[in-house]
Amino acid sequence: MASAAAKQPSKNATKGSAGAGGGAAAGGAAVPLASPLMGGLNKKKKPFLGMPAPLGYVPGLGRGATGFTTRSDIGPARDANDPVDDRHAPPGKRTVGDQMKKNQDDDDEDLNDTNYDEFNGYAGSLFSSGPYEKDDEEADAIYAALDKRMDERRKERRELREKEEIEKYRMERPKIQQQFSDLKRKLAEVTEEEWLSIPDVGDARNKRQRNPRYEKLTPVPDSFFAKHLQTGDNHTTVDPRQGQFGGLNTPFPGGLNTPYPGGMTPGAGELDMRKIGQARNTLMDMRLSQVSDSVSGQTVVDPKGYLTDLNSMIPTHGGDISDIKKARLLLKSVRETNPHHPPAWIASARLEEVTGKLQVARNLIMKGTEMCPKSEDVWLEAARLQPGDTAKAVVAQAVRHLPQSVRIYIRAAELETDIRAKKRVLRKALENVSKSVRLWKTAVELEEPEDARIMLSRAVECCPTSVELWLALARLETYENARRVLNKARENIPTDRHIWITAAKLEEANGNTQMVEKIIDRAITSLRANGVEINREQWIQDAEECDKAGSVATCQAVIRAVIGIGIEEEDCKHTWMEDAESCVAHNALECARAIYAHALQVFPSKKSVWLRAAYFEKSHGTRESLEALLQRAVAHCPKAEVLWLMGAKSKWLAGDVPAARSILALAFQANPNSEEIWLAAVKLESENNEYERARKLLAKARSSAPTARVFMKSVKLEWVLGNIAAAQELCSEALKHYEDFPKLWMMKGQIEEQSENMDKAREAYNQGVRLTHREVQLNLECFLNVRLGQLTRIPSMKSFSFISTGILWAEAVFLEARPQRKTKSVDALKKCEHDPHVLLAVAKLFWSERKITKAREWFLRTVKIEPDLGDAWAFFYKFELQHGTEEQQEEVKKRCENAEPRHGELWCTESKHILNWQKKIGEILVLVAVKIKNTF
Repeated sequence: MASAAAKQPSKNATKGSAGAGGGAAAGGAAVPLASPLMGGLNKKKKPFLGMPAPLGYVPGLGRGATGFTTRSDIGPARDANDPVDDRHAPPGKRTVGDQMKKNQDDDDEDLNDTNYDEFNGYAGSLFSSGPYEKDDEEADAIYAALDKRMDERRKERRELREKEEIEKYRMERPKIQQQFSDLKRKLAEVTEEEWLSIPDVGDARNKRQRNPRYEKLTPVPDSFFAKHLQTGDNHTTVDPRQGQFGGLNTPFPGGLNTPYPGGMTPGAGELDMRKIGQARNTLMDMRLSQVSDSVSGQTVVDPKGYLTDLNSMIPTHGGDISDIKKARLLLKSVRETNPHHPPAWIASARLEEVTGKLQVARNLIMKGTEMCPKSEDVWLEAARLQPGDTAKAVVAQAVRHLPQSVRIYIRAAELETDIRAKKRVLRKALENVSKSVRLWKTAVELEEPEDARIMLSRAVECCPTSVELWLALARLETYENARRVLNKARENIPTDRHIWITAAKLEEANGNTQMVEKIIDRAITSLRANGVEINREQWIQDAEECDKAGSVATCQAVIRAVIGIGIEEEDCKHTWMEDAESCVAHNALECARAIYAHALQVFPSKKSVWLRAAYFEKSHGTRESLEALLQRAVAHCPKAEVLWLMGAKSKWLAGDVPAARSILALAFQANPNSEEIWLAAVKLESENNEYERARKLLAKARSSAPTARVFMKSVKLEWVLGNIAAAQELCSEALKHYEDFPKLWMMKGQIEEQSENMDKAREAYNQGVRLTHREVQLNLECFLNVRLGQLTRIPSMKSFSFISTGILWAEAVFLEARPQRKTKSVDALKKCEHDPHVLLAVAKLFWSERKITKAREWFLRTVKIEPDLGDAWAFFYKFELQHGTEEQQEEVKKRCENAEPRHGELWCTESKHILNWQKKIGEILVLVAVKIKNTF
């Protein structure tokens, strides 16, 4: 019992220890249990007391206890294997001072606007004071990766936007050098005399500024030199210890003639008078040369030679010396590391060549040939660097090492100057390399036709898969032999289309045009059978080449064979029209004609296709081809008035008025009440002075097709013929039916003005203002007040909301002062990029600045965008009259006549004038150009 009792406290002590230090035990720390016998000896503080609890510690966890969380806890209880948690800082490291300091930092928070963050506010992150855990770090890494990924996705778009913003900023605020770029370009117009008359820039600094180490020098007078020349003195130096005039202040009694004591000779401290005189003469010569060079007509500088000399002074390399040394060391290391690496030797030689050390480069590359004797590039570089005969010797060595190298043989032939020697080299090369197409072609080019034919016969035997050799042989053979050659070529190369096309061109050249279509059809079938895809664009390109070579039948056959390949039915019309325009742009007119012909066969009732084909024939064909096409067109599209009118006009321009009348008669049958045909017939008769026939036609038109235009033409005919009373009567009758037609009111007012009835003219204009719609009212109101001289009653510009913005911008350009016009024109182009009035204003601006080339470019751009603007043609013609040649003037006039412009303020002033009603387009152009005064 005693022993049991003695053991009991020990057991309880063990439990107590386990209970008190269970955390350590549970945490895995080995803590030795204290024995009762050692209680009095171990008085020191326990090592685990006051230490932080291990991560995830839960009291009693080892004895079955479970963790729980209360409101006072910062976070949930964790297991021992949970990740690190720094939220529970050690007690010893959290002091009252730290807490006070934290509170003080919070009170001293910087609330300045510069410290404000849009996301975090003034105080930064809300949770920045808390612990930073590993899961926070992982989350931040994920978010950073996402941000990086999203930034990469937006990078291209952001860079493009930044580039556009920079370009916009540079356009609005150009650099100084950009602002003066036009002035720099003007330097090209400076003549040689103006350039040489530019005065030299002098040095405006005073003498002390030009020479910081200024020393006052007293020149030696001429009397000094004259004195000693008379005495025959041979001394040419002056001792600085002596006086200026020889005997003064000199320690020697003999003056200048006294010898130097102790055999002393003139030293560094003495002045050489002879050299001073030579320097003075040299300086005088330089000044005289400068003065004579600045005088007109006495220049001693050759401008061309001067520039040549400057070019000779340009260094042969643009790199720094240190960079060259580094490159030289690097290449040396590469050569030593791998001496059999050809690019290292080539790069080393070229480096020395660039730096001007040609001999070193030659030595290096020859060393490279020794180390890399099988490198074709090294031998070619060596031959390039070596001069003349040495290069031939190098190539001979290269041939011995590389007897199958085609490039070396070609280089050997290039080094020969005699044709016979070249032939000899190439024939020797063909003995060793008979399969090289390049060698055969080079050799054949040097031969005469008969010898070339013989060589090509051998060449196609050695290289049967070369299309070029077969075709070259076919060109040199006779017709029958060429057919045999092409048949053999097709047998050897069944997948090449050029052989078939050449065969078709051969048949066409010998008059067998009926075989051309068959050959092209067989070609398509054979190539498809051999697995060749028919590329439509390639075949059209081949057809264009045939067209340019004069093989019309072949090109048309190719177009017909491939024009419909690979195109959906609904896209045929649009695609074919684009193909025709492309052929016209490439100057392949026969190809375009073939495309239009095929399209008309497929779409015979399409008015738009007939019109395109007619316009093509009008621009690029003959009158006969146009009329033949129009005859077929009206047969398929009888309701197309424009086709009838084009045919009648073509006959009229050719002088065949009866044929034009017959065409219009047929047009009347197809279109009985067509206003356009009636007016065309009236114009035909009036232009040919058949006024009675024109009156009868207008009378019939007023009865069968009474339109406003028919009445207007009737009034105008009587007006221009001088029948004022009949014109007034017809105008009154027309206004009863068409009182909202503004031109009738304007014509009535003008007729009354011509009769000097100003009150009736004002009444006509006022009635027109009341009875027409808003836009025409403004026009009539301005017309009325301008005609009657009441300029103050013209409506304000704000009322003209219907006017083209380009017209206003064009007027605004020339309302600015001259220095601001260019800026205004840039703004106008930004707002109205393709407006013809703005483009015309820019052309006139360049014209006013005497920039002839740019002005001509902008005039061409204007008439191309809007050929119906007569003012543009008139200004263009006026410009060419002043600055162009006769050919350019005639070209503008011809293009204007073809365009037939009808609009433009200045143009309509002349074309609508009563006295000019029978004048042609070219005559109106001359009248408008004469009245233009380039005071802009």
